Amino acid sequence: MRHYKVKPIRGLARGLAVLAALQEMRAASLQDLHRVTSIPKATLTRILMTLFQQGMIWQRMVDGAFLPSHSVQKRAQFENADWLVEIASPVLESLCQKVRWPSVLSIPRLDHMEVLETNRPRSYFDDIPLGPIGFRANMLRSASGRAYIAFCPAPEREAVLQRLRDKGQPGNEKAHDAAYLRQLLKTTRSRGYSIRDPDFGGHYSKTRSDSNDERNSIAMPIQLGEHVIGCVNLTWRARVLTTSAVVNKHLETLKQAVEAIANLARHNDHSL
Repeated sequence: MRHYKVKPIRGLARGLAVLAALQEMRAASLQDLHRVTSIPKATLTRILMTLFQQGMIWQRMVDGAFLPSHSVQKRAQFENADWLVEIASPVLESLCQKVRWPSVLSIPRLDHMEVLETNRPRSYFDDIPLGPIGFRANMLRSASGRAYIAFCPAPEREAVLQRLRDKGQPGNEKAHDAAYLRQLLKTTRSRGYSIRDPDFGGHYSKTRSDSNDERNSIAMPIQLGEHVIGCVNLTWRARVLTTSAVVNKHLETLKQAVEAIANLARHNDHSL
């Protein structure tokens, strides 16, 4: 570019920095953006309002997160949870017919995984209690949360972990344990699927000794390129089957289901 004897527009530079941070983190709170950009919150609020009025960003109702508009980043279209449920539901039904144990579809919501859909009513074992639609699953202890954390892009993962550290909520203590996180990422990526934390019994913060749903689960991420738009798990009664038995018998079927959902997402009119 030619050298012009003019001053750069500081406000524009700040706005672009905020937009770049949102694209990098996928979804971010005001506190996330303040931490990453060091821009004062009052200024950030004005920038976000301007970006919103120009159609560059939008704010999710469910958790107040800010996201890039599809006009800037087409992947934001996948935040339409109803659309994801619509394409995934037939696949989940077919999965259940094959394995007979139930599954849930969940998506990341800033600091937890939210259950969107379950095939439990189609399951032969439909008496297994699963979290209802809207259920908040622990990001570092549940199988679905671990699948997301292990396979999402590094900047996105660090943003999630920092939120967990900042909130200091019971059940998120492992977000401060660097050795635990390194091992979690290494083993999960090596397997290609996630398992529950051994001490996780379904409750967000309580241990199995205090709250035990008597289930175990494995989960896999729905990936579009480097991004994870959701996760699908497979859950069963712990006293009936070991994790290794489920993996040997059903992992390939779960993998095929997850890949089928990802392929539908890619080839749908909303795809990248």
